Amino acid sequence: MLQEFWENKQKQRAVFSSEGTVVYESLNSPGPPFVSYVTLPGGSCFGNFQCCLSRAEARRDAAKVALINSLFNELPCRKITKEFIMESVQEAVSSTSGSLSDADDPSTSIGAYHYMLESNIGKTMLEFQELMIVFQLLHWNGSLKALRETKCSRQEVISYYSQYSLDERMRSHMALDWIMKEQESPGIISQELQVAQRELEEARKAGQELRFYKEKKEILSLALSQIYSNQITPSSNNDQMDLALSGYH
Repeated sequence: MLQEFWENKQKQRAVFSSEGTVVYESLNSPGPPFVSYVTLPGGSCFGNFQCCLSRAEARRDAAKVALINSLFNELPCRKITKEFIMESVQEAVSSTSGSLSDADDPSTSIGAYHYMLESNIGKTMLEFQELMIVFQLLHWNGSLKALRETKCSRQEVISYYSQYSLDERMRSHMALDWIMKEQESPGIISQELQVAQRELEEARKAGQELRFYKEKKEILSLALSQIYSNQITPSSNNDQMDLALSGYH
């Protein structure tokens, strides 16, 4: 049912069927409970929230969660409209120390949020969340703070990163950032990885969208694997790391 839903959705948009692929991933486990994730076209990720005694059961449960969220996302109330933007900005103001006047100033947090909503008017909340994941990771990674220390405006940063999708190249760059942090504070990657794994597990059991937590886990795991391989074969990997860092900066 989930696959049919997304295939029909892609046909309506005249998009190639390969872009409508639903991807399943099961965690390696010697026995129950089993965990399965399903990633939807665009990147949204969900997992089974029940305690499953087989991989097939975990996969079906993950698909059920993803289908419910896919169907719910089609409701008119999940579309970003002028009314929705107004309500969202008011909620953001009430939960912070900002004011409504900040909404017209892109240099403020409220203004940046308002600008991003306006830039994505007509999209659904899942589509908007897929874009927000990039900025959540950049904030978590410390990249946004580094950009603020330059003379880039929030509007420029948003416009720049809105053009990019979260791919292997971006993950590799973020992993390199964490490798450099590890050199300054040994053990920080392992600590962050434990936090990310705990957050992922809690969010999965609550039936929440998981991509942010799953991406954090994968980026940190990539950083650890690169550090480990660098320790095994220092000469060749040092050369590769130097080249990677040079290209990144």
